[in-house]
Amino acid sequence: MTDPETRSAGTSNGEAPRRRLRVSLPDQELMDALEPMDGVDFVFWDLKSPAPEGHLDVLVPGYMGAAETMTALRGVDVGLIQSQSIGYDGVSEVLPDGCVFANAASVHETSTAELAVGMIIASQRGLPDFVRNQAKGAWDNTMRPSLADRKVLLVGYGGVGKAIEARLAPFETVVTRMASRERLDSAGTIHGISSLLEQLPLHEIVVVSVPLSEATAQLVNKEFLAAMPDGALLVNVARGQVADTEALLAETSSGRLRIALDVTDPEPLPADHPLWTAPGVLISPHVGGASTAMFPRMVALIRRQIGLLQAGKDPVNVVLGAPRES
Repeated sequence: MTDPETRSAGTSNGEAPRRRLRVSLPDQELMDALEPMDGVDFVFWDLKSPAPEGHLDVLVPGYMGAAETMTALRGVDVGLIQSQSIGYDGVSEVLPDGCVFANAASVHETSTAELAVGMIIASQRGLPDFVRNQAKGAWDNTMRPSLADRKVLLVGYGGVGKAIEARLAPFETVVTRMASRERLDSAGTIHGISSLLEQLPLHEIVVVSVPLSEATAQLVNKEFLAAMPDGALLVNVARGQVADTEALLAETSSGRLRIALDVTDPEPLPADHPLWTAPGVLISPHVGGASTAMFPRMVALIRRQIGLLQAGKDPVNVVLGAPRES
């Protein structure tokens, strides 16, 4: 008699039986994209309604606010939590014991890098001014700074930083990479964050894509900004709390620096917040990963995790917890 927790596919050629899994999804769109899958029972749970009974091998929360939804998991038997976001700040404090948490690396890097480079080009070439001028019929063909030949400092060299670097290469920029510690790779030196204040004055564009942690909260502070040269551009596609909002306002209100922000602190940014009208400031509403590339990549990642678990292998992208013994 066949074990209900396994299925027979693959056993005829000597492969081990594959586990039958129970997977919780937060919305109908994901359900429609993934169902049916051989050996998988899908259940719907948005973490707002009562939890489904029984063990859940995989749980996928909604896109944003993973930390805020973890309280719904108290008393729920969950194996792997597969986030739809790259960031996981705040999750470790509320993650239930025994759970494994994987982020969505491979899903958002491309879109976030696209937006970062788009914001750089828009800020350098004056596109926000052109839009405002078009509305009033003003012809201003003042020369603007290029992206070509600019020295760009990437503060953060994870998946997003690497994707931004790859997209900057065709624009003939000079890129300096910076991570938490100094090291070498095939392309040369990756500077450590300890040299930040030495590197900032040497670059006209600084892109921040670090994860939010105790070490990076308020990293972009008064001292950081003061070290940037006059007229430089700061781009933040990390988290709003990585930057000191008052320090940003001080430098932009004077016109000394320009900034492009996909993230802010607070967020959403109130309609009357002075950042909206500060000179040289470009703001997008935390949409770095929110493009049409996200959904199919998220579906592919969930399929991959299911396949690994069915084969008795560890899931990928685990950032908190440790895979359970099967």
